[in-house]
Amino acid sequence: MRIPSSKLVLSLVTVAILGTGLAACGSSSSPSSSSSTSASAPSTPVATLTNLTGNYTQVTLDASFVKALGTLGLTPGGIGSVKADLTAGTLQFPITGGSATYYTPGSRDPYVESNIQHQGSGFSLAAGGKTVGLQNFVVDAGTSKLYGDVTLNGAPVMSHAYLFFLDGRTLKPLDTTSEPGNGILAGTQVKISPDAATLLNKTFGTTAVTPYLLVGVAKIDLKVK
Repeated sequence: MRIPSSKLVLSLVTVAILGTGLAACGSSSSPSSSSSTSASAPSTPVATLTNLTGNYTQVTLDASFVKALGTLGLTPGGIGSVKADLTAGTLQFPITGGSATYYTPGSRDPYVESNIQHQGSGFSLAAGGKTVGLQNFVVDAGTSKLYGDVTLNGAPVMSHAYLFFLDGRTLKPLDTTSEPGNGILAGTQVKISPDAATLLNKTFGTTAVTPYLLVGVAKIDLKVK
């Protein structure tokens, strides 16, 4: 399949790739049945994109997650360049770069590979004199996982840790009309990973943070012109 050289078309392909990254190509609510790379002969990419840029990835926090934070006495906060509106329950993380490779669906599994970066932003959870920072998010479309760096009271704890599972079964179709010049993909559910649940429970002395707890719903807003 040949991709026209039009900048708009290439940008729309970028949106589609980003959307697939947040869509978590599998249909499972957990990564246990996520697809793995096919052992068949290598396929030719439809598009290989570098230096990805965009507007932002926004997460609208789920009401049950906000309630759980209150029950645990955890106070959320923003880190770096994130735009946090805790009254509205939204967090916006600027898309700062990365790369993505897109193959014809069905030619290989997974058919999207990505390293979509949100460097310099994140959010924190604080209680009892302890503040856990989760930041520098990276979306890996091939595994339906979001990775990031973890700090405790500002000191590094883990780098590129598996923090969230991205469940795309509720992803909505690409919207290019609500905001002229932008492409919007919304609906992917963001869920706590088992690794992050263990970390938070251990740090804050609780067992209330369960694996795959729904954190919120993601929306990508990306320039296409």
